[in-house]
Amino acid sequence: MDMHTVVLGTSGTTAADVIAVARDNARVELSQEAVAALAASREIVDALAAKPEPVYGVSTGFGALATRHISQDLRAQLQRNIVRSHAAGMGPHVEREVVRALMFLRLKTVASGHTGVRPHVAQTMADLLNAGITPVVHEYGSLGCSGDLAPLSHCALALMGEGDAEGPDGVVRPAGELLAAHGIAPVELREKEGLALLNGTDGMLGMLIMAIADLKRLYTSADITAALSLEALLGTDKVLAPELHAIRPHPGQGESADNMLRVLAGSGLTGHHQDDAPRVQDAYSVRCAPQVAGAGRDTIAYALTVAERELAAAVDNPVVLPDGRVESNGNFHGAPVAYVLDFLAIAAADLGSICERRTDRLLDKNRSHGLPPFLADDAGVDSGLMIAQYTQAALVSEMKRLAAPASVDSIPSSAMQEDHVSMGWSAARKLRTAIDNLTRIVAVELYAATRGIELREGLTPAPASQAVIKAVREAGVEGPGPDRFLAPDLAAADAFVRAGRLVGAVEPVTGPLA
Repeated sequence: MDMHTVVLGTSGTTAADVIAVARDNARVELSQEAVAALAASREIVDALAAKPEPVYGVSTGFGALATRHISQDLRAQLQRNIVRSHAAGMGPHVEREVVRALMFLRLKTVASGHTGVRPHVAQTMADLLNAGITPVVHEYGSLGCSGDLAPLSHCALALMGEGDAEGPDGVVRPAGELLAAHGIAPVELREKEGLALLNGTDGMLGMLIMAIADLKRLYTSADITAALSLEALLGTDKVLAPELHAIRPHPGQGESADNMLRVLAGSGLTGHHQDDAPRVQDAYSVRCAPQVAGAGRDTIAYALTVAERELAAAVDNPVVLPDGRVESNGNFHGAPVAYVLDFLAIAAADLGSICERRTDRLLDKNRSHGLPPFLADDAGVDSGLMIAQYTQAALVSEMKRLAAPASVDSIPSSAMQEDHVSMGWSAARKLRTAIDNLTRIVAVELYAATRGIELREGLTPAPASQAVIKAVREAGVEGPGPDRFLAPDLAAADAFVRAGRLVGAVEPVTGPLA
């Protein structure tokens, strides 16, 4: 059952609506305002199409072929041809949620009334989304300029009843069959419409919006695991005092410190040293957790600002202006989105790195302040979590490679007409992999930290920590004991974090966390 209906007007949409359509199958409707704007802009395009003077995108070829004037009898063929020729993706199919976000965001721009697309075409785009028909889009094909051309072309191809698509049952079939099964007539594109359906940053933007949502949850999860690790290491929570973070007023830092402090409230482990020489300071990976996670939080906030600006934009070339002009522009260039996608991959890699350092500290008897080597039951006979940390380290190493920016790697195309491109689609694809890896890294720290706390016999952990341990054990993640097949435990911890259950276990005790 759909959660709600998203109504598209002329002024853009919200991140919440993108996620509702992409992930939760919300229905899409066009407002009366949008339908009127679509009709008005189409009248402008029709008037220009009737004139003898060539207008780019209406009566000319495209890109490096824009110098040819196309006669009226060839224009429908021109629009079909641009879709067919540009649907040139290769490689694995991208995820359903990405394609739905891509389609919805292209419809968002079409609904603005700046593209010249007929209301009928826009309604058919909404019909595909509402029927659960998802065009097959491939991993490779977009340079992020002029937008996500190949991915969008595969979506437009399905709108024409061609190519392949996935039905609501998950089975890939010819798009024409799926449209017929749902009573949807294929569209026959007219002047400018083929171009208007292909020319946008919609794929990279959709992936950015979903990445922001996922990273927000992961950063809160990482604050919780950092607090659990601090507790297992008998660290001090004094460094989390709000007055210390107020004198370096980065918002994200203050939020992370507050999250950790609330998780640790009432702990009988913090500051309870077992060493002969008590620590004056904890290691950076423990003491500086709010500074590192906070910087990432602030990066997410900036990325959201860019996403919201893009959500309010009408990205097409050429665009139809209210005064009747149809003007070429460069707004399809993905640089603003590509930069923040790369920036988020850097922040995610660093968060993964500090999580791994805390895990390694928990496992090292020389630095764990009294915990058994590798948190093993009978060290030597048992290896404990030794290789779980290897896996975590391998994931961190992969994340460092994924943090190399895609946006600096422009490669010329289209006979040097498109001689500088954003590579934003590539930045988005690798960020999705990085987020998957970060989830696993946080899960390994959770696994180690909860075991470390349980091994501190005679000391009472914080109520929030007790709630996490209870919930994670109920989820099939086992506690201390002799060695066993470890992969299922790690998979269960990963699923626990991925589903947001770590945050869900804590918040009934702490209240809502940032």
